[in-house]
Amino acid sequence: MLRGFRKLAEWTSNPKGAKIILAAWLVVIILLSVIAPGSKQYAHNSQEGSIHENTPSATATELMNEYYPSKNGLTALLVFHRPTGITADDEQQINQLSEWLTSDDKPEFVASSLPYHKLPNEVKKSILSEDQTSLLINIAMQKDISSDQNYQALNQITEQFNKLNANGLQFEITGPAGITADTINLFKNADFVLMFATVGLILVMLIVIYRSPLLAIIPLLVAGVVYQIVDRLLGLGAKSEWFVVDNSATSIMMVMLFAVLTDYCLFIVSRYREELRKIGSKHTAMRMTMTHLGEPIAFSGGTVLIAMLTLLACIFKPYNHFAPVFSVAIVVILLAGLTLIPSIFTLLGRKAYWPFVPKLDAQTEAPHRFWSCIGSMVTKKPIVSATVLLVLLVGSALNLFSMNYSFNLMKSFPDNITSRQGFELLEQHYPKGELAPVSVILKSDKELQLNEGFIKQLTLLTNELKRQPGIEEINPAISSDWIANPDKLPKNFISDNKKAIKLQIILSDNPYDQAALNTLQSLRENASSSLAASNLNAVDYSLHYAGQTAEQLDVREMNTRDTILLFSLITVFITIMLLFQTRSLKLALLMILTILLSYAATLGLGWMIYHLMLGYDSISYRLPLYTFVFMVALGVDYNIMLVSRINEEARSYEWKEAIKRGVTYTGGVISSAGLILAATFCVLITQPLQELFLFGLTMAMGIIIDTFLVRGVLLPSIMALMVKKPQHHNQTFKELSS
Repeated sequence: MLRGFRKLAEWTSNPKGAKIILAAWLVVIILLSVIAPGSKQYAHNSQEGSIHENTPSATATELMNEYYPSKNGLTALLVFHRPTGITADDEQQINQLSEWLTSDDKPEFVASSLPYHKLPNEVKKSILSEDQTSLLINIAMQKDISSDQNYQALNQITEQFNKLNANGLQFEITGPAGITADTINLFKNADFVLMFATVGLILVMLIVIYRSPLLAIIPLLVAGVVYQIVDRLLGLGAKSEWFVVDNSATSIMMVMLFAVLTDYCLFIVSRYREELRKIGSKHTAMRMTMTHLGEPIAFSGGTVLIAMLTLLACIFKPYNHFAPVFSVAIVVILLAGLTLIPSIFTLLGRKAYWPFVPKLDAQTEAPHRFWSCIGSMVTKKPIVSATVLLVLLVGSALNLFSMNYSFNLMKSFPDNITSRQGFELLEQHYPKGELAPVSVILKSDKELQLNEGFIKQLTLLTNELKRQPGIEEINPAISSDWIANPDKLPKNFISDNKKAIKLQIILSDNPYDQAALNTLQSLRENASSSLAASNLNAVDYSLHYAGQTAEQLDVREMNTRDTILLFSLITVFITIMLLFQTRSLKLALLMILTILLSYAATLGLGWMIYHLMLGYDSISYRLPLYTFVFMVALGVDYNIMLVSRINEEARSYEWKEAIKRGVTYTGGVISSAGLILAATFCVLITQPLQELFLFGLTMAMGIIIDTFLVRGVLLPSIMALMVKKPQHHNQTFKELSS
């Protein structure tokens, strides 16, 4: 393998090869710009479902569509609120809006609306909240319209009400359609903000670190070239329907792309400068640089690629759809790190470092004083260094057992967003369960007869369901009058083919809270016993639950399954990669264990900050998995660079001296790279969703902990303890590899 990297180093470092590589990248950009669209044209927000569409809630939704077909699409909830109570003037304005929504002038993509203005006063009063401060009107959007069309229609409704509203009545739009519209609005300009913030931050940090204009600009130019290629490849893949491109994935991918490429540039720039001080020829210096760095960069990128590819094993759509976006990006990033970056610096040579041009000198560059002290400390007092850090990290990791997770997407929205404000108004002034009732479908294989016996069975079934904890109400109330008077049957109670009955459950808890999910899980698990207690044969009948709570329960179960699977696969695969790279089982296990400890400590410390200091009672259920994938994959990079340098130094020095030199000579560049990587993830703090805010903050903390504490102190301290007595380096390596 090393021979292959030497050949690649020779190719990228000779004048002809470097020019050919640079030309090839430019040709690829031009070609893709002509034949491929940008990824944003085909990107969308992945729905919280299974890639196999086989979850219990999906099955229930299919039955709903089959037995109770509707031309309506997403529901929007129009919420009107006045703290002192809805007035007569308010009602007049609401009547005018209702008239408009049922007229021919209503927005094009609105299918239907509750005709509030035509309702009797008694019915209007029943729609008001008990405290008379809030009123709710449902509207249905047309089926299969795009997110942009949904956003456009709801905007028209808001504008129309603003024209009518003369006395400051609060008006919000929530529900599935409102959430979809707000998601579009939130991310309308988010990518531009993210791009400029990332580029500006990296530029400032590189200028501070190197004080050289070219060394600050080149990494950004390389990242720009690579981003254009990745963006077009993703657009081509999405257009050809080879894979799905997720909006959130492309945003995070852009941050990672700029950060990782900057890291590779830092590693190459630092080692190239070291070689230029020893070697007169810029081509020979680059060949030596890439001979040493080619393998670490390849393994570094390979571990990230493997981590991203494992996402394909997920059944949850948002996780699964991250895989192609990041896998394509990592492949191109890796190719750039091995070819484009060294070729550019080969052609520029010493000029790239202006005004601090490295001069040919027999002495190597003076080691970083801070990291020289750290190197001495970890080799002289490894037990003390390792023990102190292990206590701190394990103590932080223990906070994991007190973490709470939220499956309510609304909690991730900003406080001032209309769909969240509308949802919270409903939560405060209406029974919690009415926010999203659960639909229950009793399906039969034969045609149902509404006779006395079946009515008794239905009554037993509803009574049995009511006995379950967490159930507030079940509608409709079963009546024996329906037998003699079929006209009294509630609308959509029995399906047209008379093979299904639909009931509605109102839960006691917020439909998105964990307690509501637990209630529905209990209903599913007890479905057979509920049928048996109602004298309904489980062979002929089946119970199905549809609605938001049912969908979120499936999300929770898919998340649990995918989290366990991903944690296991990524840990095993990366350990195998490290085994190949280090040629030592002990080192591979040590590296992966310290990375896992770093992850656990970061998440535990993060929860302590978010809960005790920021006041969050829960965090997004996705945060642990996303943080794990990125922290473990990216955290391996710096460990590989450190261990590779220690292995290199161990060919000429005793083991502890090799560790000291490895820490000393890689400390400066790795800490600089870590700071830039952490800062770029901090850019996600500018994003409007709480989920992205916490992800960026957690990643930044994790990278700092991993860079300075785990990679800088803990790992080399334990490595120093692996060989107790000073021995010749060849013997030391033999012992480590055994």
